[in-house]
Formats: sequence, C-alpha cells, structure tokens
Amino acid sequence: MRIGCCAYSYRDALTSGSMTLEQFLDAAVAMNLDGVELTTYYLKQTDRDYLNRIKRECFRRGLHISGTAVGSNFCQADPAKRHEHVQMTKQWIDCSVLLGAPCIRVFAGPVPPGHTEEDAVAWAVECLQECAEHGAARGVVVALENHGGITARAEQVVRLVKLVDRPWFGINLDFGNFREDPYREFEMVAPYMVSAHAKTHWRGPSGEEPVDYLRALQIARDAGYRGYVNIEYEGRSDPATAVPRFAAELKEIMRRLA
Repeated sequence: MRIGCCAYSYRDALTSGSMTLEQFLDAAVAMNLDGVELTTYYLKQTDRDYLNRIKRECFRRGLHISGTAVGSNFCQADPAKRHEHVQMTKQWIDCSVLLGAPCIRVFAGPVPPGHTEEDAVAWAVECLQECAEHGAARGVVVALENHGGITARAEQVVRLVKLVDRPWFGINLDFGNFREDPYREFEMVAPYMVSAHAKTHWRGPSGEEPVDYLRALQIARDAGYRGYVNIEYEGRSDPATAVPRFAAELKEIMRRLA
C-alpha cells in the first residue's frame, strides 16, 4: 500500500488562500508521500492548460495523482438536480483523464425529506451506473465513499456495490466514517476497496476514538488491497504539524505490515 494525502486535509488554508495548491504539493513532498488526492473544490479551473500545469507540477515533484474527489449527491428528489450532479461528475471524470488520475471519489447522498431509503437507493444506483459507465469508457474508476446517508453502514455500502454492478465501480473506504462496529464493517467493505481515506479517529457512541491502523490496514491487506491510503485530516490541531505526524505513524505501521 502507498500513502498519499487529500488536499481536503488543508481545506481551511486552501480555501482562505493562505496555502496554494503548489504549496500543498510541496508539503506532500516534505512528508515523502507517494501521491496526492486532488479534491476538486481546490482546483480553480477545468481547462486543459490549467490541468496540464497541475499534472506537470506533480510530476516534477515525483508525486502520483492517486485520484480526484467530488461532492456529489445522487439522492436528490428532483431529477434535474440529480442530472446536474451526474453531469458534474462526468466533467470531473474527464478532468481526471487529463490529470492522469485513475480514480474519482464520489458520495451517494442522504434520504431526502418525504421519501424512503428505497427511493434514494434507486436514484443513486441509476446515477452511479451512468457515472461508472462514463468512467469505464475513459479508464477512470468511480469510488463511492462510506459517507453517511445511504452509505452510513457497511451493509448499505455492500448492497450498493452489488446493485450498481459495474466493473469500473468500487468503494473508497473511509476508516473514520463508520459509527457502530467499524472493524467488522471494514471487513465487509474491504473486498470492494479501490481507494481509502485515513482519518485519525472514528466517532463512536462515547465520542471520538483513535482508529487502530495496524488492525484496519491488516484487514485491507488481507482482502487483497494494495492501493493508496490517503490521509484526510479532520482533527482540531494545525494540519501543518498534525498531518506529518500522522503520516509518520502510518509509514511505521505499513513497515510493520510489510
């Protein structure tokens, strides 16, 4: 497995302008990471020249672009809004091709008021199939994250994988997003992993608890996963110091698992 970092880990600095995307890349280099996930919120343009420049800046630094990430919602009751999010996702799949990113992270969404989970699942499956087919034609895997809503529990996630049933579709396992019995849920979802996010903690019934990454990554490894584990820092400490510390911990754990 390889270690990368999500641009989202530095969201406040990137949003305020106190950190540029190039400075984020420099931070990844300083941590001796393998790659970066370019959360699309922080890509200022979608034209070829801009994306080629970002691709070049990563290449010059020896960084792989492990993937991109969009904030989609395919559970909206309004068909026009669902279509809008499908088109947005397709656009970023095309941008991922230009960047050389093999994967794009997506969300499913929550059940809208006045509707059932079955409604939301049916809408999401249709949208995810369309996006996965678009990705397949361009060589980009669509990775659905366990991110609340209709993906809050492992059983829901696995059901969606089976309903979507597309070879260029899989799961971005976020190790911090399950709320009930995370290690059992990791075991259920791990066979479908195509990417991963590493948070420092998961939110249990008694509050935040540290993720046992020796256990979590062993589960992923036992399921055959060898891809990227991208740090997605959401803690209260300054990411300038907290992310490098977490990266060092993950490197040591992976050394022990090797």
